[in-house]
Amino acid sequence: MLRKIRITLAAIMMVMVTLLFLDVSGVLHHYLGWTVRIQFLPALLALNVVVIVGLVLLTLIFGRIYCSVICPLGIFQDIVSWIHGKRAKNRFTASGEKRWLRYGVLALFVAALIAGIHSLVALLAPYSSYGRMVTNLLLPIYQWCNNGLAALAARVDSYAFYGVDVWMKSLPTFLIALVTFIVIVVLAWRGGRTYCNTICPVGTILAQLARFSWLKVYFDADKCRSCSLCTKNCKASCIDFKTRKVDYTRCVTCGNCLEKCNFGALHYGHPKAAAAPVQPAAGDKPATDEVRRAFLVGAAVVGADVALAQASKKVDGGLAVIEDKVPAKRSTPLTPPGSVSARNFAQHCTACQLCVAKCPNGVLRPSTDPMRLMQPELSFERGACRPECVECSTVCPTGAIKPITVADKSSIMIGHAVWVKANCVITTDGVSCGNCARHCPAGAIMMVPSDPQDDMSPMVPAVNSAMCIGCGTCEYVCPARPFSAIYVEGHEMHSEI
Repeated sequence: MLRKIRITLAAIMMVMVTLLFLDVSGVLHHYLGWTVRIQFLPALLALNVVVIVGLVLLTLIFGRIYCSVICPLGIFQDIVSWIHGKRAKNRFTASGEKRWLRYGVLALFVAALIAGIHSLVALLAPYSSYGRMVTNLLLPIYQWCNNGLAALAARVDSYAFYGVDVWMKSLPTFLIALVTFIVIVVLAWRGGRTYCNTICPVGTILAQLARFSWLKVYFDADKCRSCSLCTKNCKASCIDFKTRKVDYTRCVTCGNCLEKCNFGALHYGHPKAAAAPVQPAAGDKPATDEVRRAFLVGAAVVGADVALAQASKKVDGGLAVIEDKVPAKRSTPLTPPGSVSARNFAQHCTACQLCVAKCPNGVLRPSTDPMRLMQPELSFERGACRPECVECSTVCPTGAIKPITVADKSSIMIGHAVWVKANCVITTDGVSCGNCARHCPAGAIMMVPSDPQDDMSPMVPAVNSAMCIGCGTCEYVCPARPFSAIYVEGHEMHSEI
């Protein structure tokens, strides 16, 4: 029963977290956003005391069920191991704890967190690793399927689906996600929970709490026949049937051993007394009834994928091919509104790519800068950061992007526009334009005579930096190709108008 409960809850959590990353409608995060906020590292970075205390208590009571029920990367490892287990049964053996590797990786993780080596932190964060795999490897396939359904629906005049752009946002991030996927699959295929119990820093932290958990898997020595089935089916390799000892720092309370024991020698509960692993004290009878978990996962209400179709990004009227824009080279990268500052964003962001997947405007993409590798930054080749959109601030689980309202966003200055005269069509083609001034939502751009002494001279844009919020609309609508004649330079510290 314990195993069935665990599998049911884990399956529900896995589906909900995955759907949150795959959703193209932008509505599921209203119902499923809590699934990422209860992840350990995001809650720790966001200083979510309620979640942190809850997870600590959960581990002290039930053991490391977080790793087998809540963590999507842990559940993914279980799925891979289960698939292999269909062919190769009873394949595990007991092994000792690789303390030097576990605590070495944890020390490296903490040092990187303190030193600000955020790329390494993001690389080791389990939830973020799973998010990158889904966003880079699974999301494009999901979007292609969605676009196929949209094409079929359009033939019968239905708009239940709408097409979305499918494009690679960052080649380095894609390659990292692919390598991560391969490494985890290989380790889980061969050793079950090898990654979880040797590399994952969250697993190592929770392992120290699990030593003192109230409920544990323990032996009834009188019933044990040393058949070794518990050891051969323990994907954490933490059960030694010879000494009848369980390493609670690696046990994820999956229940596999309980199901495989044919003699009722394994139980999940609170041992009556602190007996020796091999020879329990006489008269100490373990509880015969299994203790069910008191951990509940709320059911998700999934709305229909219905949204307004996005306007086409490129319109050339069939006359010419519009050349793609080249991203602007900014001295200071643009971080999303609500991130407060570049430093706050870098310290809290684990590069899970959830905001990248949820951005409806296509302006967020992973950075390729080695110091900020995989962390999102704004770029305006495919859209602008619309003042009425606060999607990224509503989904960020770590506090890297703090929740803001539409009213807040319209007054937050994340950067300022800079006009490059040499790129402007007014200079290069001798034509009038004014696109940037007409579309600026903040009214920060005005067209003024290029010659202050001649009112009939060509009109050029003038930027009022005190009013510019850095939304990038001017950069996006600028017709100059491949380099925009106006681009947004980021601010290290955000301010308000």
